[in-house]
Amino acid sequence: MVLSRLRQRWRSQGRRDDRGGVTVFVAVCVLALIGIIGVAVDGGSKMRATERADYIAGEAARAGGQAIDPADAISGTAIVVDPQNAQAAAQAYLRSAGATGTVSVSGDGKTLTVHITGAYDTKFLSVVGIGSLPVSGHGKATLLHGVTAPEGN
Repeated sequence: MVLSRLRQRWRSQGRRDDRGGVTVFVAVCVLALIGIIGVAVDGGSKMRATERADYIAGEAARAGGQAIDPADAISGTAIVVDPQNAQAAAQAYLRSAGATGTVSVSGDGKTLTVHITGAYDTKFLSVVGIGSLPVSGHGKATLLHGVTAPEGN
């Protein structure tokens, strides 16, 4: 008799109410899904922002490469950029595109390099405390002169 009462008590304590268990499971899955979507959206947007920064840097370098030194170009001695004008032209392009960066001219005056830095403001990741992601872009323009195309048939 005592043994049967112990079994009944053990069985009644072993049975637990599992109502609401599915709700917790669904809530956890929804949060995980929102997190995955957030990483995909913000990660993809950061990649697009980086591509745009690379594009702007390349175009700024090309704009600066148009500022050749006229005296050397007319005399035919060299095709090089005027460093001050080239930097000013590249910075003007960056400003018009709404970007900030640095412009450098090589010692021989034939290569311009542009580096852009900025940030992408996140949409989903800001919920977990990541408000922005760093973005950078790089572009280079090299002046070529006297290069001939290979002869064809």
